[in-house]
Amino acid sequence: MNTIQYLEDQAARAERLAKRITDTLTIERLLTFAGERRREIEVIAGKHRRA
Repeated sequence: MNTIQYLEDQAARAERLAKRITDTLTIERLLTFAGERRREIEVIAGKHRRA
């Protein structure tokens, strides 16, 4: 599993978990985490395109 796949997996897991719980603060934290992973993916993918 490469870094991008790992980050995608982490983001998807956080998003799935956020849909199953009711605690607002936890949902916000999970979605923030997922967003951060997706931004990391964009940065990594951008570096690969330029290389």
